[in-house]
Amino acid sequence: MTYEGFLPISKEDLKDRNIEQLDFVYVIGDAYVDHPSFGHAIISRVLESNGYSVGIISQPDWKNKNSISILGEPKLGFIVMGGNMDSMVNHYSVSKKRRSTDAFTPGGAMGKRPDYATVVYCNLIRQTYKNIPIIIGGIEASLRRLAHYDYWSNKVKRSILLDSGADILIYGMGERAVVEVADALKSGIPVKNITFIDGCVYKTKDISGIFDYEILPAYEDIKEDKLTFAQSFYTQYLNTDSFTAKKLIEPYPNGVYIVQNIPQKPLTQSEMDRVYALPYMRNYHPSYEEAGGVPAIAEVKFSLVSNRGCFGGCSFCALTFHQGRIIQTRSHESIIEEAKKIIWDKDFKGYIHDVGGPTANFRHTSCEKQLKAGVCKNKQCLFPTACKNLKVDHTDYLNLLKKLRELPNVKKVFIRSGIRFDYLIYDENDTFFYEMVKHHISGQLKVAPEHISDNVLSRMGKPENAVYEKFIKKYKRINEKLGLKQFVVPYLMSSHPGSTMEDAVVLAEYLRDLGYMPEQVQDFYPTPSTISTCMYYTGVDPRTMEKVYVPKNPHEKAMQRALIQYRNPKNYDLVYEALKLTGREDLIGFDSKCLIKPRKFGTNLGKNSNNIKYDNKNVKNNSKDSHINSDTKRNKQNSNKSGTLKKKTIRNVHKKKGH
Repeated sequence: MTYEGFLPISKEDLKDRNIEQLDFVYVIGDAYVDHPSFGHAIISRVLESNGYSVGIISQPDWKNKNSISILGEPKLGFIVMGGNMDSMVNHYSVSKKRRSTDAFTPGGAMGKRPDYATVVYCNLIRQTYKNIPIIIGGIEASLRRLAHYDYWSNKVKRSILLDSGADILIYGMGERAVVEVADALKSGIPVKNITFIDGCVYKTKDISGIFDYEILPAYEDIKEDKLTFAQSFYTQYLNTDSFTAKKLIEPYPNGVYIVQNIPQKPLTQSEMDRVYALPYMRNYHPSYEEAGGVPAIAEVKFSLVSNRGCFGGCSFCALTFHQGRIIQTRSHESIIEEAKKIIWDKDFKGYIHDVGGPTANFRHTSCEKQLKAGVCKNKQCLFPTACKNLKVDHTDYLNLLKKLRELPNVKKVFIRSGIRFDYLIYDENDTFFYEMVKHHISGQLKVAPEHISDNVLSRMGKPENAVYEKFIKKYKRINEKLGLKQFVVPYLMSSHPGSTMEDAVVLAEYLRDLGYMPEQVQDFYPTPSTISTCMYYTGVDPRTMEKVYVPKNPHEKAMQRALIQYRNPKNYDLVYEALKLTGREDLIGFDSKCLIKPRKFGTNLGKNSNNIKYDNKNVKNNSKDSHINSDTKRNKQNSNKSGTLKKKTIRNVHKKKGH
């Protein structure tokens, strides 16, 4: 049942296709973009390819219940997805200020979807269709499938299944699960009895028939006790792999249980190929043309998805909970076939913007055993050091890039989705490194060390700074051999759990020695279902239950952010205050090693100083408790020496006129 063109969005479209009643109505928080970088496009096309008719209701007016019935009542049910991003991340910055634009809305207009969009849309459906099955999925539902800390309300919220009133939640990448749910509904199984599909979460009052499960702490208990929350979260974290996971049961009041089935197995390469070979229109719906189109398409229209999953294990990333740690890849043939479609597009200028995924240079599982036994439950592949079983090989990825470079009309193939620099440095064969520098970057390479203090890096799940320095040296050496002058732009994060003010000063010194000041600084953003968010809320690392210092005071966070951009005159008062609080007045002066020059301090000094002094005291106490303060002290003692943070080789790599 595959039709030409976009899926129906109106009754007129249904009439044109001779569809009297749709099997599914898909309600989405984004504009309708029929491109495989958008989750709703993949799910709708997968259902269509399996014989189901699907219509799209994009960004319905949540204040008008009639907006949900424009396609009529579906035979089998509604599918609801908040969008490609969590609606709260889409709406608010980390400071909880409303964003001014929405890249997933026609014309970039803000305000076309509600906060907590999945919940609101489901409740809107229930006003009109009392008994129709509702299936929810996407990133918003996936990461809120069990009780979770919600940063925007500063509360522990229930499973989104309860607040939305939906019947089934599909978590992770749902291509296989959504077809299994559809087939079950089509066969006449009542939605309340569809409890047997992997990758799904459901609610029940009877758990007597469930086997091989683990009971999580009750919602009421984790809401009241942060340590219990951390313990529950870590149990969930250990059960994210389809080979080793058990079913999880979370009790709620009145005898209600939320049951999370084990994850779906990773897609095979042939399954991935079939998903990306579906007849996508590869653009936004033409009805948006008058509004100026959908801005988000610009980033992906000439990019190619090569893989899914990530074994990087960064604490602040939710990929472990959503896509999993096992790498899934498309074949070269599949990717090249898609490339052949985009290189003849009238807007193609000769540049393939990206060939990658969550981590571009992951093209196979991290070790041989994963596709038979799964990933290790309590060990990481790259952190704190590389596992002895880690398979490091860039050959397949390099061959793919070479094939793409040889296609007609292609001038350059970029890698923009990011490389894992530690994985690259572990490769004893330098061929890919040389090829990447020569062919796949243009002037600068963006990498994500995130910080340079080992104190902070240990909480981030990132390699120690020495690994990054080794990468930088090698990058410089290869550029010199190739006669190129290219630079590294490091992504940095401020105020991550574990980051004391002393750590922030050390990072500022590092940037001083590089002669580089970032134009933008990323504050840590506590989003649902990450280890870092658990640390932020509970004050402990769930992996060890050690205490972790968490910078929460807005003024302190502003100081940590200002230290990264210490050259900006607007940040002078904040930087001055931070240096005074940490006893680093040696960095105020006219010497080349100083961050700022002395002058009469502005009126902001002392405005919040009592709170910050108290917080700074806690910095030291908590660091001592968790045994992670030695590097900070050592860096402070060596601040005026030629330590590892001040090597000329690194400074020369980064230094660029105008930085």
